[in-house]
Amino acid sequence: MESRLIKLVSALCLLVGVSSFSLNANPYVFENVRITVITEGLVRMEYAVDGKFNDDRTMFAWNRDRLYKDCTIEKVDSIKYIIRTPKMEITYIADNYPFGIFNMNVAFDNAGKRTVWNTRKSAFPSPNNLRGAVSTLDNVNGRCVLDEGIISRDGFYLVNDTGKDRIVDGWITGPSENHIQDYYLFVYGDDYKSALKSLGEISGYAPMSRKYMHGVWYCRFFKYTEDDFRQLAKEYNDNDFPLDVMAIDMDWHTMDAKIGSGHGGRKSWTGYTWNPKYFQNPEKLLAEFERDSIAVTMNDHPADGIRPHEAVYGEFMKSLGLDPATDRTPLFDASDRKYMEAFLEHALTPHNKIGNDFWWLDWQQNYIYPYVPGTHTKHTDWLNHLYFTHSMKDNNLRGNLYSRWGGLGTQRYPIQFSGDVHASWESLAFQVEMTASSGNAGCFFWAHDIGGHYNVTRDSELYVRWTQFGALSSTLRVHSAGPVDRRPWLWDDWAIDAMRKAYHLRSELFPYIYTSVRQTHETMVPLTRAMYIDYPSSEKSYSSPGQYLLGDNIIVAPVASVGTGADRVATVKVWIPDGEKWYGYYDGKCYDGGQEYEVKAAIDQIPFFIRGGAVLPMQPYTRRMGTSQIETLRCRLYPSYNEDQTITMLYEDDGLTREYETGAFAKTFVTSQYQNGVLTVKINPTEGTFAGQPETRTLVLELPGLSEHAVIKAPRKSKIERKDGVTYVTMLKKGIREAQIIKITNPYR
Repeated sequence: MESRLIKLVSALCLLVGVSSFSLNANPYVFENVRITVITEGLVRMEYAVDGKFNDDRTMFAWNRDRLYKDCTIEKVDSIKYIIRTPKMEITYIADNYPFGIFNMNVAFDNAGKRTVWNTRKSAFPSPNNLRGAVSTLDNVNGRCVLDEGIISRDGFYLVNDTGKDRIVDGWITGPSENHIQDYYLFVYGDDYKSALKSLGEISGYAPMSRKYMHGVWYCRFFKYTEDDFRQLAKEYNDNDFPLDVMAIDMDWHTMDAKIGSGHGGRKSWTGYTWNPKYFQNPEKLLAEFERDSIAVTMNDHPADGIRPHEAVYGEFMKSLGLDPATDRTPLFDASDRKYMEAFLEHALTPHNKIGNDFWWLDWQQNYIYPYVPGTHTKHTDWLNHLYFTHSMKDNNLRGNLYSRWGGLGTQRYPIQFSGDVHASWESLAFQVEMTASSGNAGCFFWAHDIGGHYNVTRDSELYVRWTQFGALSSTLRVHSAGPVDRRPWLWDDWAIDAMRKAYHLRSELFPYIYTSVRQTHETMVPLTRAMYIDYPSSEKSYSSPGQYLLGDNIIVAPVASVGTGADRVATVKVWIPDGEKWYGYYDGKCYDGGQEYEVKAAIDQIPFFIRGGAVLPMQPYTRRMGTSQIETLRCRLYPSYNEDQTITMLYEDDGLTREYETGAFAKTFVTSQYQNGVLTVKINPTEGTFAGQPETRTLVLELPGLSEHAVIKAPRKSKIERKDGVTYVTMLKKGIREAQIIKITNPYR
């Protein structure tokens, strides 16, 4: 009856010249076909036998409650329909066949040109895809092929989720038997940021990781004793280097396994019992690190599960209803819910309780059985989910994990480990390029093996330049194998000085970096991103792989080549976007947009540039950037080049808990405007609260390039001084909820 009524209404509308009406609510169902408009630039297309559609989660499609509300549908004739959003026009011929080149096309604008997608256009790899990330750089020396991302100069990307395993009642199971097709078409033209936002809507936004994850890490594949670790922490402090995370590689556990598949020439790659040869009192050691605000991560290769030599074996077996004396030890089985719940509780929880802050999940490229038993899902994807979820069990802590990239959807489980790359200049150059493109797939936060892992030699220059790259990326994490130690104070004197400057710079820039991490969480715009994400219409943005944006207001062009002379001066090419002015951080030199420059950098300098008019939120150097709150806020402002008002944000929260999800965070907006010869800077009242928030702080406005004849009008009792070409306006202990305004007449004349 309802179908006949719809047909009658359709006929009447056509007779009276009315061609647009609401056929049914989004999603639109046509017998065995369902079309769901998720965002204005993302549509799901399903063909299911008997119209039995599936709304269970998959590892890619995580959010099932997202629907775009403002689309319209038009019935053109008896079987032709057009669905419209601001970004696309979907034409569907309701012939009840699977989607093909005759019954479905999607038209959209791509850089001013009308483009039409159909299934044929996604049948073959496109050379226009701008690539994404890769699961691991293990044993890579130089370049390797990156996987595809969702960003393409074609202006669209199709994710084929057909036949993928489902998540039912929180656990992995097989695919839907009824689905013949399950497509997700991203349509964006050259609006790449909208594509990434659509990825967040269907696949989940990147959560805020714990603040210390973006600080400084130390790691080495080496047999350290607990006293060695104490000495390491002391040396970081004694040599004036910051430290936030201490990584304990796999030799923390015993090496006496008698059964198992093993790896790397031994059966003890997996282990969960502290090795008393190196750690007599691990609980005491981890407590000391906690008191010193150093987070701890422990390495884990769970391939062989819990075996008879482990201290927890008896309890583990009994929790499975097995007799540890007589029953066979079960294989590690990530598909078995009962097994995995018992495994996580007995293998991980005891160590978490005594002070391990998160796990370094380092077994996922498994070549023995790469897939979760009985599924088509690789262990990488599923274990990332299980470990990340397990890390949120206690104390309202944010999920935390260090693991390999598992493809689309892995952005829900930050942060990522790029693997054991070879040490070479070619590897460094490629790592810069890969870091910039990885955000195209949602891989936003890499923690690389700074300096390289294999084939390590004492090339101080290479190590310094790699360190400088790490200082202006997601995480500065050193790691190596073999005899070479990455402690930066063990290298040449000139290298020590250069690396100390890079470490200190990261600490000072940390408020800006963490604010940019928040931006990624809110918008899915990558923290480190290729230039074309922000400048898609500039052809030069596609041919500048050696530089990237760090947040909105910093361009980084790391040195990845050998320098010359006593100062090891290297030259990099840097493209400055059209119509803008950017400034060198060290010398304040202005670089006009629309040009490519050859920039020289001595060994203690990093080529990076600040957007004109932007304010960088900074702080004084602190050795624990990942846990300290901002007692002194430094606002560094480079000259404006037009009269537009610039608004910059500082984001703060407790850095550890999930309270930010319910509004426990603060934002401080700083505005600047250069108009009629007067520069006005306003530090607005802080909005929001969180645990541990300072109520007062010292404010410092830093003005590189300010004229000596400028007249500064600042709040009472402000201190004004000039040093090395930078003017400092210091306001002591101001309430964070009080506006502070500074006016400067003739600032740049």
